[in-house]
Amino acid sequence: MTEIYRHSGLKPDGSWDLPDRLNMAAQALAHPAGQLAVIDLTGPQRVDVSYGELAQMVDALARYLLTRIQPGDRVGVLLSQSVGCAAAHLAIWKVGAISVPLFKLFKSDALASRAGDAGVQFVFTDVEGADLLGDLAEPVMVDQAGLAGDVVGFAETAPDTPAVLIYTSGTTGSPKGALHGHRVLTGHLPGVAISHDHLGQPGDCLWTPADWAWIGGLFDVAMPGLALGVPVVAARLDKFTPEACANVIARGDVRNVFFPPTALRMLKAAGQGLSGLRSVASGGEPLGAEMLAWGKRCLGVSINEFYGQTECNMVASSCGADFAPRPGCIGKGVPGHDLAVLDGDGVPCHDEGDVAVRRGSAPMMLKYWNRPDETAAKFNGEWLITGDRGIWEGDYLRFVGREDDVITSSGYRIGPAEIEDCLMTHPAVATVGVVGKPDPLRTEIVKAYVVLKPGQAASEKELQDHVKERLAQYSYPREVEFLEALPMTVTGKVIRRELKARAGGETGQ
Repeated sequence: MTEIYRHSGLKPDGSWDLPDRLNMAAQALAHPAGQLAVIDLTGPQRVDVSYGELAQMVDALARYLLTRIQPGDRVGVLLSQSVGCAAAHLAIWKVGAISVPLFKLFKSDALASRAGDAGVQFVFTDVEGADLLGDLAEPVMVDQAGLAGDVVGFAETAPDTPAVLIYTSGTTGSPKGALHGHRVLTGHLPGVAISHDHLGQPGDCLWTPADWAWIGGLFDVAMPGLALGVPVVAARLDKFTPEACANVIARGDVRNVFFPPTALRMLKAAGQGLSGLRSVASGGEPLGAEMLAWGKRCLGVSINEFYGQTECNMVASSCGADFAPRPGCIGKGVPGHDLAVLDGDGVPCHDEGDVAVRRGSAPMMLKYWNRPDETAAKFNGEWLITGDRGIWEGDYLRFVGREDDVITSSGYRIGPAEIEDCLMTHPAVATVGVVGKPDPLRTEIVKAYVVLKPGQAASEKELQDHVKERLAQYSYPREVEFLEALPMTVTGKVIRRELKARAGGETGQ
């Protein structure tokens, strides 16, 4: 287990060792200039980018930033997996500003809510992203923003200096921005290393099909790979297919992959084996015994499941190199994180309860952006409450289920409230309830139960398109059912648990 302490920010006793000055850009670029940093597969030819070349790109963008912003200002990044995406975030952190990852699957309403709430000064993007932004925010083309000049020094930032604002799925209203300090990268390193059977072995090369706008892409793969000196593959898949996945792995000499569970299910359904991998990690929802057995048989590795959330990520993980996986469990607590299952009184217990993480974990958010009440509600004394239910089986943590109404579909955590709000803007909709319906491939699909206004009409496709045009493409309701009335509380709130029971009954679950 000594390998996890290399560049991890952990002392041998498992406590954090964070310096007074810490800057994530400096961490990610602290390697010899000639060493391979990023393998760019976004074009027709493979392009190998060294740390020296990446640092030059970062400095060019940093010089531009210094003409436009002050430390603490927010700058959006609307870019797919690419060297430019990595350089944009690093440049923002280098000058002491706050990056705001934005997803290209977002449509106008989703982009507007995040950019507006964060108060972004402008957005680093490309032609495609500028088209998506429209007049929501000023687009700045990342490949044209660089300025020539001297090397830019790193801003004097500390572990708790705000660095990145990542928006959650919005489980109870509009999405919330989880504000993280420069310690968030250090906080990810032990869990990332463990989930890849001690990442950093000779020949390791890291990739994920997940977008770098998601914490799982940016801080489980892109930035930890750079910080640990493991080459990171940047490859844009407009649509995940087993064939495209195998092609990226072959072209990029990939040995370590983070696969969302849906990607694994698609590979399994297609009978697609993959060769040459040393490690596969997966997170988002638990995998069953059948999937773990398939991974061993067809991928040649033990799939290491890990656990975390945007507010505090990579706090538990499996590690096939150290201990056998246990189906239904999400591994063991990662060193540096004090995990507990709390009873109804907020006391650690060995029965089913709320999964919680004690304050002091390096990847724990500083706060929710401009939401002091919701920040306070996220904690119970010294414990951050994840909203998930679990139970200990020895030192393995078994995931029981989600306490809230978040829908887990294709590896994405989708908040129903944002979809309901969007559907309510359709002129024909009177009220709506959105829940997850069990699905064998995606875990759940988004299902909307809709009550129309008297005398109004709307088709399923019309309402689906209404959401597709405004929110993330993955969050539109794959099924829409029209009802005369929804189950409601006396105060007028939709009783989602009754809708979830109805959706489950439609599939016999």
